Amino acid sequence: METGVLLFNLGTPEVIGIVVIVLLLFGGKKIPELMKGLGKGVKSFKDGVKDVEKEIDEATKDDNDAKK
Repeated sequence: METGVLLFNLGTPEVIGIVVIVLLLFGGKKIPELMKGLGKGVKSFKDGVKDVEKEIDEATKDDNDAKK
């Protein structure tokens, strides 16, 4: 097995290639802005998942209370 970064079956050469392409496309100054936007998107997604889980838990709790 290759001893590199295994992210979605990508090895070290593939990851380096992706990083180089991103740098060429967006430049060094845009990368922090892109990562900030990506971080906000991930946080928003996680918050949405937590909200859905909370609603499901409340609904199942209400159903269990109604059955008793």
